[in-house]
Amino acid sequence: MTRESVYERLTKVFREVFDDEEIEIEDGTTASDIEDWDSFEHINLICAVENEFSLKMPMGKVVNMKNVGEMVDIILELGK
Repeated sequence: MTRESVYERLTKVFREVFDDEEIEIEDGTTASDIEDWDSFEHINLICAVENEFSLKMPMGKVVNMKNVGEMVDIILELGK
C-alpha cells in the first residue's frame, strides 16, 4: 500500500462521511479545515476508515492524531 493509494481511498471516505464531493485532503488537513468535522463526525470518520482499510486504529493513536497526515501514517503502519 502506497501513501498515494491511501490518499485516494481516504479521500473517498472523507467525501462519503461528510457528504461533500468537493473535499480535498492533504497531510496538513485538520478538523478545522472541514466544516462538519466535529467530535461526533470524528467517530464516524474513524469507523469508516477502519472499515475501508480493514483495520482497527488504537484509541491512543486516534486521540493523538493532529492531522490527516498522521492518520495516513497510522494506516500505513497498521496495514503492513
